[in-house]
Amino acid sequence: MTLNAILVEDEEQSRAILKNYLTKYCPKVNIIGEAADINQGLELIRTLDLDLVFLDVEMPYGNAFDLLDKVGDRDFETIFVTAYNNYAMDALNAHASYYLMKPIDIDELIKAVDYVSEIKTKEDALQDQVLIPKTNNVEGKITIPQQDGFEVLNTKDILYCKADDNYTEIYLNNNKKKVVSKTLKYFEDALTPSGFARVHKSYLINVGEVVKYIKGKGGSVVLSNGKEIMVSASKKSDLLSYFK
Repeated sequence: MTLNAILVEDEEQSRAILKNYLTKYCPKVNIIGEAADINQGLELIRTLDLDLVFLDVEMPYGNAFDLLDKVGDRDFETIFVTAYNNYAMDALNAHASYYLMKPIDIDELIKAVDYVSEIKTKEDALQDQVLIPKTNNVEGKITIPQQDGFEVLNTKDILYCKADDNYTEIYLNNNKKKVVSKTLKYFEDALTPSGFARVHKSYLINVGEVVKYIKGKGGSVVLSNGKEIMVSASKKSDLLSYFK
């Protein structure tokens, strides 16, 4: 498979060496952009359809981790390429796919690209297993605490729940919204047995209301009311397992 990639590296010579190695030894990598600082890198990430970012750590206007923080939930893999070995743990915490040291070892570079290619191949295979969403009704009720008691909702009437700090917004299929002083984790525990799935740190959805899945690293789902909700990469496998 082809991996659309960009190089984010402030040193022109280092960027040229990496580009040359990729062109010669990693034909599956298609370099579609280059950036010399994190601002340029962020612009490319926001405008291009990417599979992979080769990322130096120390750059003008901030470092690689500043860039990834600005990107947020991302739909591409990351290979760090740096002369510093003290960022390895930070890279791991940032969910990097690979950590390459300069000067670049060609065998390690090939290994890193092959590893990312394997990840993307598995993701594509999983996405291809998605079938037409289930249409059966989910039985059950849930109580919503209120100041003077509680309200009872049919779980099948809930489209999705959205986190708002220690509150949760519950969106119903009659275009009404309930705001409850409970965390989203509370509703995740209560509703998961009734056909709900946590697809993002901020969203819990009624899987029976999904009408479309849009591919991506995490991708997104469209609900029956037209609402599109992003899916975190870490939650995608759990969601797609409903449609196998």
